Parts: sequence; structure tokens; C-alpha cells
Amino acid sequence: METTPVLLSWSGGKDSMMSLLALREDPAVEVAGLLTSVTSGYERVSVHGVRRELLDAQAAALGLPVVEIHLAPESSNAAYEEAFAAAVAAPLARGVRTVAFGDLFLADVRAYREALLDRLGLDGLYPVWGRDTAAFARDVVARGVRAVLCAVDTGRLDAAFAGRDYDEALLEELPEEVDPAGERGEFHTFVWDGPGFAAPVAIRRGKVEDRPPMRYTDLLAG
Repeated sequence: METTPVLLSWSGGKDSMMSLLALREDPAVEVAGLLTSVTSGYERVSVHGVRRELLDAQAAALGLPVVEIHLAPESSNAAYEEAFAAAVAAPLARGVRTVAFGDLFLADVRAYREALLDRLGLDGLYPVWGRDTAAFARDVVARGVRAVLCAVDTGRLDAAFAGRDYDEALLEELPEEVDPAGERGEFHTFVWDGPGFAAPVAIRRGKVEDRPPMRYTDLLAG
């Protein structure tokens, strides 16, 4: 059976992980690699603030290569689109014409992605789109995806949640107005273990840093 090679947009968080599981369960799809934005100078995953060495450890545990989108700090949308096009040029030349995203329900974000992909001659795939986020969040935990909150928007969620494990206890404590999957940017996660990991990624929590409105927990290897 012929399969479609797919690049998965990868933040290192739970939504990316659940998308990877869905793609790997689809016999028509072959995951060709992880597509990740990395902020130059900081050498961290953009928005999530996770160190590059942890991204590399994740990818190694999952047996997948990383295709990096290199961004300057505070990049504009135009700069992001230029960097995105540069990053996918080599996979596109090898016949990878589909990029998957872990979006759940934000239609404006999906429309932006579709417009960008269309300009580049690429197709989009959304393996977890439309799932009820409460059920989705419970499924993350039930499937053994182990994650930690690496960043919290303190304007939407109490800063004390930063660094917490994404587990049943946390889901029970989230305020009603906060999406349990953090789809509106209330928080971001880093997955350190789960189905398909050859071994857990060893992490420890470092210092907490406030960059309003975000609070970041610096995750360190080991």
C-alpha cells in the first residue's frame, strides 16, 4: 500500500504528541519528520521556551528527524512565512507535500495555515481537529502521554500551574473558563514520555522566569 509522507508541525507538547499517535495509527500515512520553530539566539522552541537539547532528545526517542524553522526573536508573520518556506524546501523536493498540525478548533489559525500551505503548493492535515477538548484532555492522560506545563499565560491561568504535571489532578483543578487542552494559549506543555518513546526523556525543573504575560519553567536535561 502506498503511503503519503507527512511532516508534523511539532511544538513538543501534548497536542503534537496526540497528532503523532493519530498519524502513526493511519496506514495511509508515513510520518517523515517533525517540523519545529526554533528561536535563534535563545536556541529554544518558539513560544514554548523549551531548550533545543530537549527537542532533540524527544525526536531521538521517537525515531524521527527534526526539520527546523529558524526564527529571529519577535519575528513578524512575514518573517515566519519566509522561514517556513525555507524549512520545507528540502522535504518538498523529496516529495513531502503534506504538513500536519495539531489544531483542535481555532478556525482562524487553520485558515492562516491553509493559505500559507496553498501558496507553497502544500496540503494540510489536521488529525485531531474537531475533538471535544475535555474528552481530548482526558484521553491524553489515559493514553499514557506524560507532560509538564512549561509555560503559562498568567493573564488566563494562575502562575502556580507552571511546572505542574499534566494529569488528572491538574484537569480537576483547572478553572472552568480555561480550555482543558489550553487551545487558546492558556498554557503550553512538554511531553517527556508516551506511546512510541524508546525511553523517557529525563528532565528536571529549573528556575521559573516571568516574561509577562507568560511564566516559563526552565526544563533541564536529566
